Formats: sequence, structure tokens, C-alpha cells
Amino acid sequence: MRFEPAGEPGVPDDRSPARYMVWLAGRHPVLLGTAITFGVLWMGAQALMPAVVGRAVDAGLTHRDQGALLTWGLTLLGLGLLQAVAAILRHRFAVHNWLAAAYRTVQLTVGAANRLGSELPRRVAAGEVVSIGTSDISHLGHAMNILARGTGSLVGIVAVAVILLSTSVPLGLVVVLGVPLQMALVALLIRPLHHRQQAYRDSEGALTTRAVDIVSGLRVLRGIGGEPVLSARYRAQSQALRADGLRVARVDSLLEAAQVLLPGAFLVLVVWLGARFALRGDISAGQLVAFYGYTAFLVSPLRNLTEAVDSLTLGHVAARRVIGLLRTTPELVDPARPATLPEGPGELVDVESGLVVPPGRFTALAATAPEDAAAIADRLGRYVDGDATLHGVPLRDLALATVRERILVADNDAHLFTGPLRAELDPHDTADAATILAALDAAGATDIVDALPDGLDSAVAERGREFSGGQRQRLRLARALVADPETLVLVEPTSAVDAHTEAWIAGRLGPARRGRTTLVCTTSPLVLGRAERVVFVEDGKVVAEGTHEELLAAEPRYAAAVRRGED
Repeated sequence: MRFEPAGEPGVPDDRSPARYMVWLAGRHPVLLGTAITFGVLWMGAQALMPAVVGRAVDAGLTHRDQGALLTWGLTLLGLGLLQAVAAILRHRFAVHNWLAAAYRTVQLTVGAANRLGSELPRRVAAGEVVSIGTSDISHLGHAMNILARGTGSLVGIVAVAVILLSTSVPLGLVVVLGVPLQMALVALLIRPLHHRQQAYRDSEGALTTRAVDIVSGLRVLRGIGGEPVLSARYRAQSQALRADGLRVARVDSLLEAAQVLLPGAFLVLVVWLGARFALRGDISAGQLVAFYGYTAFLVSPLRNLTEAVDSLTLGHVAARRVIGLLRTTPELVDPARPATLPEGPGELVDVESGLVVPPGRFTALAATAPEDAAAIADRLGRYVDGDATLHGVPLRDLALATVRERILVADNDAHLFTGPLRAELDPHDTADAATILAALDAAGATDIVDALPDGLDSAVAERGREFSGGQRQRLRLARALVADPETLVLVEPTSAVDAHTEAWIAGRLGPARRGRTTLVCTTSPLVLGRAERVVFVEDGKVVAEGTHEELLAAEPRYAAAVRRGED
């Protein structure tokens, strides 16, 4: 599995964090190179300013040469204009690189989520995905953004060191040796900061996952009285995250202090040495002014380099999390040579349970354990690997897209998304108004639409939170009916509705799916009584078949399961 579709050059196959960051940087080499070029011009212009000021003092003021003073003054003005223009353009291109890296990562993670499909919730925690889309992309963007300033700062420091060495070897050596020493002292803080940031990032992802779980199950928690327990656990985990954040902040505060203290102390040292050399006549007054300007200037590039180390460290941590998601590969993949299916409905068979779903008929499946019915539905839809067949062809020999096109599994884990209700019910925009209204009628959901201010054009909030559980279930059923798949597998489609609505749905579901293959997994007598054929499953195996009335009379275990569903 690669980061990109097959055939795109330059994609790292080993998927290490460092190579991923290099790959991001190389996605737009012209823009990155332009940003670095302007970063070098921006910092180089500032590096030359103290030398120009020193020459202006020596040639213009000391020797009272107005022409020289004007010349060096205009040179200083030119450098100032160059610095201003380069700074603006450097920032413009650096922001572009920030956005390119961040949103390219978003595209990759969304693509990875799409590839995983229904496996995503089982393989990756929801909080992990959310954290990648909120904090990690920002850290990767900053890592790309800092490259221009960091490179320019490094060039500026080298230019100042060369100028100082050519002017005064002792002072030049102080700068040449002092700068690496400061960076080494700062580097001592980077490693513990790296580890603490990693721990904080892990705790943040875990807490986000818990928050998502609590919000999604809030109704159930309140119903069983579990809200206080989960709230207490969330508070405890939140305090643990706070403690991790404080540990990061302690090291980060030391790093920030070092960024101010070390360059400041270095500035004092160079000025003191320069003053002594000036008093001895080793350097001129203008050179002393220039040396002071150099040391004051070095505060900025040194701070930029420290920030670059910090940002690249955060980017490395974020890249590791992104790669963790990209490295997760689907368990179900297309065969090397997908088989083809005959046209039209075919017999759908789950070999493991012995279930046979005849084509074009309304079949119901009643199981003593709901998880057995859900497992069969997953195998029939090939959401897990199994020995199910369609038209006698094993589903594992078919392309996943073919299976999804021919077989639709609709369960109560499906979500409603934000947007107009019409687009929610018909996401492919292929159904006319009559088809949508017919599906709403069969699902007993017409009253829901009638109560909305703009009908089908009304906006649906995230996860359809403005609807009750029963309303969401009916809308999901209507969406499945609008899709009108060749084979439809419904898992407990009426578990959250009242008896009157359930009877309505049971009476209209068969006619709405006439001529199509339909399997409903349920223990509702109202639905079972309307099915053309009922299959009874116990311990994951088919043990009896017949009509609802026949099974009630002949199979006590079936009767017990159905009556339990009535309670």
C-alpha cells in the first residue's frame, strides 16, 4: 500500500516519519524553493545591515564624508526595501507550503479512511482520526512553514560568522563557537520534549475517543443510569491529559526561556569583548557598532533555528501518527482477477450458517441471538470474510465494488449526515420525487418530512441529532429503499419504532420490494408474519424454515424467541 495511487512517482514506500515529511516537502519543489530563496534574501539583507551601518559610521561620521554617508545610507535603504519585499513574499509562499502539507495529509487520511471503509471503526479509534484532522495536520503544516525561515536563519548566521572572522578573528571565533554551543544546549531539551509530546498526543487521542463514545451513546447512558460513571471516568482521563500537558509545558517553558536567555547572554558577551577591543584600538568605532548589530541580529535567527527544531520535532511526532493510519490496510481486498456475475437477482447463500436467500422474494431471518443475525448479515454483505456466494460465485472472488453494487446491508449503525434531507435520502441524485415519496411512505416516515419547515429541502444536522431514535431509523430505512438495490439486507429495521408504525412498515415493505431480493433480520412478529419465508437460526446455524405460522406451531424455540421479542 502506497500513500498515493499506484504510479505516482516519489512516494516513499517505507513510510517512515522522516521520509514522509521529506515527501511532503518535495510535493511542490518550486514553491518550497521559492520560499527558501526569499527566506535567504530576507535574512541575508538583515545580516548585511550592521556592516553597512558600521561603514556609514566609519566613512561618513568619523571622517565627516557626506558623500560616503549618503552612499551607505542609500545602501541601507535598499537593504531595508529588499528585506521588506522578501519577508512578504517569503511569508506568502511559506503559508502556501503550510496549507499544501496540511491538506495533502487530510486527503491522504480521508483516502485511507475510505479504503478501510466499514473496517475503520474496528481498526482505528475515532479519536485518533479526529486528532489527525485537528492537531497533527497543523504540526505538519508548521514543519513545512518553518523551512524557509530556518534555512534563511542558517544562511544569515553563516554570513555573519564570515564577516566577523574577516574583521576580528577572536570575535568571529566567539560567534562561530558560541552559536553551535547554544544550539547544543537547546538540543538537550528537545529529546525529553519529544517524548512528552508523544505521550500527550496519545492521551489526547484516547480522550477524544472516549468523548466520541460518550456523545454517541449518551441516550443509552442516560437510560441505564451510566452517565455519572462515564462522566467520572472522563474527568479522570481529562485530568491525566492535563498532567501530561503540564509535563510538556514545563520542558517547553524551559525551551522558551533558553531561546531568550542564551542569545541575550551571548549578546552581552560579544558587546563586552567588542568594547574592550575598541578601547585597545583593535577595531574601529564603526566596527564596534557593527558587532553590536550582529549580536542583536543573531537573536532572531537563533530563535528561528530553535523554533525550527521544535516544529520539526512536533511534525515528526504528527507524521508518525499519520503513518500509523496510512499503514493500516484493509483486511478485505479485491482478488487479482475478479469474477463476473450473471445479470439479475441470484440466490444468495451463507455457507457457514446454511442460510439460502432465494432471489426475488421477501425472506425474514429470526435468530435467538441478535449477534448471530448481525454476523450473517456481515458475511452476506462481505464486510467480513466468509464463504457466502451469489449466483453460486463466492463473494471473495468478486470485486468489492461489485458486491456493494449488488448487495446493500442496512443496519442501525448507519449514520445520517449533514446536508439537505433530499440529498441524504438520495445521495447519488438518481431518484425522482415520486420514488423518494414512495420510499418514505413504505418506511412510515412521511410524517417526519411533513413536520419539517422546508420538507425534503430541510437541512439535516450532524448525525440527524434533531430526530429521535425511531425517526432516524425510519429515515435510514427510506434511504435504503430509495437505493433500490438488487439484494437488500435489513438488520432490525423496526427495533426503535412503536407497534403502530412497525405494523405500517411491515405491511408496506414487501410490496415496496416486490421482485427484488430482500432479507430482514428481526424477531418482530409483525414483520415475520408478512414475510414470504422465515428462516430460524440458533447458535449461528439454520435449524428451521417455513412461514411464521408454521414455525410458531412446529418449533418451540422459534416461538420462544418471537414471544421474547414481543415482551
